Amino acid sequence: MRLAVTGSVATDHLAVFPGRFTDHLLADQLDRISLSFLADALEVRRGGVAANITVGLGRLGLRPLLVGAVGHDFADYDSWLVNNGVDTRAVHVSETLHTARFMCTTDQDHNQIATFYAGAMAEARTISLSDLHDRLGPLGLVLIAPDDPEAMLRHTRESRAIGVPFAADPSQQLARLDGPQARELIDGARYLFTNEYEASLLVERTGLDRAEILARVGTWVCTQGAEGADILERARPVLHVPAVPTGAAVDPTGVGDALRAGFLAAVARGLPTERGVQLGCALATEVLESVGTQEYKIDPSRLLSRIHAAYGSVAAGDVAPLIEDLP
Repeated sequence: MRLAVTGSVATDHLAVFPGRFTDHLLADQLDRISLSFLADALEVRRGGVAANITVGLGRLGLRPLLVGAVGHDFADYDSWLVNNGVDTRAVHVSETLHTARFMCTTDQDHNQIATFYAGAMAEARTISLSDLHDRLGPLGLVLIAPDDPEAMLRHTRESRAIGVPFAADPSQQLARLDGPQARELIDGARYLFTNEYEASLLVERTGLDRAEILARVGTWVCTQGAEGADILERARPVLHVPAVPTGAAVDPTGVGDALRAGFLAAVARGLPTERGVQLGCALATEVLESVGTQEYKIDPSRLLSRIHAAYGSVAAGDVAPLIEDLP
């Protein structure tokens, strides 16, 4: 299955604050916050949701098509992506704007305060999936990840128009969508990805309850942070997949993107959704144990050992053919 991933491509500026944000928030002053946190560390890393997911897919042996908009400062990043197995021929390069920036500070409890500058991402709305489908070959599944909202709506509409299955991952952009837009992004999705907070926000935005949302999609993967993820499907009980444990958590940024990459790699190769979430949880733990969203390395034997320890020998045996021959 040929996978295309639409969404943001960005540079991450990741700072670490050695205290707790909550110690500096005053309950009677929340309407006039003015704070500056002195960070002990700063890492400048490549990121962006679509780029993170495609790197994960590339390292798992697929060659995903990255669909997004970047600035004229993209050359080094482009080389990095190609060297990690990503097809960047569908990336639009702006003539005037810089690549998007994600600026995030994490405290000692792994709470985060972040700002995202869109930059060239606003031009993603000019990209036509129909043209890419004709020019670069048929697409098997399109993941529509957080991006310029107009681009997300266009990609969803074009996926339906050309008959390509799509996965909806509105995530951070839910706050910018109104009810009709949010409903349009999920209607008919083969897969829907949210975390638990985003699930509640999706209910509020769409005016639909969870059963009504599930009636509009195929499979809903709802992540639960350190608790793992739930798999929701119509007429079936909720299936909970626990997280792969770690004693060395470093940075939660990009963990959700890794879960999506593992999930999509598994289902693209014919494994059931439970195995996809299990592989995704294992890959997410690898990312959790490194700083930055793309700095982790995949050690096939270690990844299989994690899956075996967390989910048993049958799960590890099912996943093994996907990863045991990775370089």
